[in-house]
Order: sequence, then structure tokens, then C-alpha cells
Amino acid sequence: MSGYDEVYRRSIEQPEAFWAEAALGVDWDVAPATVTSDGRWFPDGRLNTCHNAVDRHVAAGHGGQAALIYDSPVTGTVRTVTYAELRDEVAKTAGLLRDLGVGAGDTVVIYLPMVPEAVVAMLACARLGAVHSVVFGGFAARELAVRIDHAKPKVVLSASCGIEPARVVAYKPLLDAALAQASHRPARCVILQRPQLAAELVEGRDVDWAPAVRAAEPAGCVSVAATDPLYILYTSGTTGSPKGVVRDNGGHAVALHWSMRNVYGAEPGEVYWAASDVGWVVGHSYIVYAPLLAGCTTILYEGKPVGTPDPGAFWRVVATHGVRTLFTAPTAIRAIKKEDPSGLFTKKYDLSGLRYLFLAGERLDPDTYHWASDLLGIPVIDHWWQTETGWPIAADCVGIELLPLKPGSPTKPVPGWDVRVLDPAGQECPPGVEGAVTVKLPLPPGALPTLYHDDARFARSYLERYPGHYLTGDGGHVDADGYLYVMGRIDDVINVAGHRLSTGSLEEAIAGHPDVAECAVIGVADELKGQLPVGFVVLKAGAARDPADVERELIALVRERVGPVAAFRRAVVVDRLPKTRSGKILRATMRDIADGNPYTAPSTIEDPAALPEIAEALKGT
Repeated sequence: MSGYDEVYRRSIEQPEAFWAEAALGVDWDVAPATVTSDGRWFPDGRLNTCHNAVDRHVAAGHGGQAALIYDSPVTGTVRTVTYAELRDEVAKTAGLLRDLGVGAGDTVVIYLPMVPEAVVAMLACARLGAVHSVVFGGFAARELAVRIDHAKPKVVLSASCGIEPARVVAYKPLLDAALAQASHRPARCVILQRPQLAAELVEGRDVDWAPAVRAAEPAGCVSVAATDPLYILYTSGTTGSPKGVVRDNGGHAVALHWSMRNVYGAEPGEVYWAASDVGWVVGHSYIVYAPLLAGCTTILYEGKPVGTPDPGAFWRVVATHGVRTLFTAPTAIRAIKKEDPSGLFTKKYDLSGLRYLFLAGERLDPDTYHWASDLLGIPVIDHWWQTETGWPIAADCVGIELLPLKPGSPTKPVPGWDVRVLDPAGQECPPGVEGAVTVKLPLPPGALPTLYHDDARFARSYLERYPGHYLTGDGGHVDADGYLYVMGRIDDVINVAGHRLSTGSLEEAIAGHPDVAECAVIGVADELKGQLPVGFVVLKAGAARDPADVERELIALVRERVGPVAAFRRAVVVDRLPKTRSGKILRATMRDIADGNPYTAPSTIEDPAALPEIAEALKGT
């Protein structure tokens, strides 16, 4: 088998031959004669994504294999769904949607918690050639209304409630309020009645999910063009006009199928777990589509890393279900580390089957990397990608060749991604010099071809700054070995008296302190130096330290590791950091608070009460 360097070189120098070969991994109704044209992939091919994710595995004799394991500690439920059962449920749900007037090209908004019906809903839309737009369950009514107005769904699929560790979240009142605010009127709403809370249905508009699906006739797979849209996913933190990332059917199926074996080393029949949510891109790509396209068993987990019931929750799922590959966010591992710094809960479970831990969604600090690596004794693989790209841009591609790991780096670009680090003039930066991380066009299959109903904004947001390149919005550098280091969003670079410093490098130093569980650094306006860095730190459970002592130690640590040029003099100990529900730290909002600017809690925030806590903590410094 070819090593990484050879596979990568072929993907960049001979992309048509490379992706034509990868396209053999999926079933086509009409095989593409053209691999790429005008930045679109397989433009004359036709296929159905649901057929590739479900039906073809049943036809190949794997109908009895587990397709989906639903593990819900918040309801005390574990349920296995085979490929044959999934096909039947999806076909009947697609039949219901068809009977409600949904056809190829129509849109459907899905507003569901982490239940099997969420996966079924997505696949049922794909089966009909309809375009789904999943909105994270429990989003505020205004945010849901904005997305309904933009996507203009024919039908909304929702549930009576979602379940958090300490409370039941009523979804139906949120949906009703959103529909009252929205100008677009979907024809019907299909409501999954969960036993924890029944919802009142609006006569003539709302349909009770379970009996309606039981009564429906199954629908077959509808052939669509490879370039037809599969879904729209609105990026987190949408304000004003929504930014809807579009994913096509053909390139998406080919790239995600290819990624499972080559990036993640996952083989058909293995248990793969992406501990995320179907409301995010990770849930779309690696809970639903990629594992099923590859014939794996995927886990749908309705719970948290801690508190459902303890910091051993993830290890229980891994041991119980025989997980071979686990993919989650660094914030989940930090939450476990904070509650169980010694890793005692891992000793309760047999984790010998776990082969890899993949982490993405935000920067993986070296301290968290080392903690997880030492604890589990397996490769802990930082990898980097975005909602827009749909699958990894940079990773240690374990299915091709396991390269030496470097803490702080997501290793090297994944085949297909021609990553370049550019200076402000558009010239490539030499090794070790930070710049804007870009991807030379064309983007590989599976990446966004445009934004929904907004080609001009797509060009303006991603293509205009560096002609011929896609702007990721992240800054970083490549080292002498070709390893990529992504140090954070370009707007997370702070300017201290003319010196440009990435907040990522400061956070890396702070995270090295033995009592720090988690940290964030922001640049705060300063009359003399332009900006000064301020650190916010969460201490590990049981670390009863005087905040003033911790601050002194952190100032010395940053001075030692980054230098006096950082002018780091403030470290504020807080109980928690404000985050989105997907685990991203809300640095921009924290900057506004620190600078005394007006701010609003972003729609994606996990707990709005965390923001006043930051303001209060700053008052005391």
C-alpha cells in the first residue's frame, strides 16, 4: 500500500484520476463520465445518498448488522437498529413525507433531539431527493424562525421535547413561537411525542409522528444529480442574514466514504462513535452519513461527557458497545479531565478495543493531548476541519500511514486538500512563519460548492481575499516537516505594541499549569499598547488555590514560554467559560464584555448565564 506522501501527491497532481477511483466506492444510478467541471464534482453522475447509506448494505446481505446504537443515559434507554430495520423505518418515514407533498428539491427543517428519529428523518429526506436543514434541538424560537424563513421548508419535523441531565426542554412551544414569528408557513409539522412530555398538536397543521409513519406506504429511493443539494446547514452564531452551507449529494458521498477508511481507519462492520450532535456538521458527517456509507455501526448518544451520570460516561459507552474509533471535541475531554483529573473512571471499564481517539472542533492544547494520550495509551489524533469543508482538511490519516504525532498540530493536509499558508500579500509563508491558512482551489469533493441562495456572499466570504484560494479564516503555520499548526481564528490574533501574538500560543502556555483544566485568552483594548492579553482559567476539580497565587504563577509561566513581549499580567479564575453548545469558547463575546461594548448572547450559547459571570469576574480585577 502507498504511504501518505505518495497518496497525497497523487491527490494533488492527478485529482481527476484520484477521485474517479474513490467514486468507485459508492453506487451510481448513472456513473459519472466527467469527474470535475467548473469546481463541481461528478456533474453528469446520478445517485441516491440514502440508497448508499442503507439499502445497498441490506442488498449485500448485511441487513442483520447493527446500523445504529441509540444510547441515552438521560432516559435510561439503549436500542439497536439493524440496517434492515433502518431501511424499513426510513422508507415509511419517506412515504409519510411524500404523502405530505415533499418531493425532490423541496426543503424540510428538522428540529429534533438526539433520538433515532433524527437520523431517520435526515435519511428519509435524502431518499426522496429532498433537502434537509437540521436546526440544533432547543434553539431559541427567533433563531428557528430565521432559519425557517430562509430555508422555506414544506414540512417541519420536530418533537415534543428534548432532555437535558437536569431538565426536560419543551420543543413544541419553541416551534409554535417560531412559526408565529416566521413569515413562511410550512404546510405541516410532524411531531414526535416523547413519553417525558406530551405536546399539544394544532389541528390541521400538526401530525402525530408515530401513527402517521405506521400508516404510510414505503417510498423508494429517488435518483438525483450528483450536484443536487443534500442538505443546508446554517453555521453557528448566525446573525442577520443566515449563512447556509450547502452540501451536494455526489461529492459528499464519495469524500465521506473515502474518509472513513483512509482518515479514521474504520472498516465496515466496526463500531464508530462521533460524540457530537446531529445539529452540527460533525453529526451530519460522522454520526449519520460517513459511518453508514462505509457500512459501520454508528452510535447515537443522548447524554453528556460528565453528569450522565459521571465522568466515566464516555468510557462506559466505549466498553459496552465495543467502540473502535471515538471522535469528540477537546472540550469534552477537558470536561472529563476537570472532574476526574487522575482518570480513575477509566479503570472501571475494559477499553482494550478502543484503537483511536480523534479530537476536533477547536484547537487541541498539548496539555489535554498528553493527558488523554497517557491515560488511554492509544494514538490521540488532533484533526482540523470546518462546517464549510464537511470533512477533515488536516489529520493523521491512520488508514494510509500513521505518521509521528506532534502535540499542537493536526499533522498534515489530508489528500485532496492543497493547504497553503499565505502572508497579507498572498505569498506563501516560509516554514515557521504565521499567516492565513488557505486551500488552493478547486476544493475537493464534499466541500461546500456555495452558500444557500447566496453565491455572492460565498465569493465574498471565502474566495475574494486570496484569489484562487479558499480562506479558512484560521491563522497558523507549517513547520519544516510539513506539519500544519492552526493557532486560532485570524481575528484571535492580538496586537500588543506592534507585536502580533496568537491567543493559541498564550493558551498553550497557560494550559501547561498543573492546576488549569481549561483556559481562554482574549485581547482587551489598551490605550498604551493597543491590546493586552487577559486569560480566563478554570481550575481542576479539587484545586483549592488562591486565585492571586495562580495568577502570579501563570504570569511567570507565560513570561518563560512566550516571553515578556506578551505583556501578560491578568489571569482571572472563573467557574466556567462561556461556550456554544458544540463546545466552542465565545472569545469574541468575551472581548466585547472586557472592552465594555454592548453584546448579545449568541444563539448557539450553551448557558447565557455564563456571560454575566465573566463580567462579574472582570470587575474584581
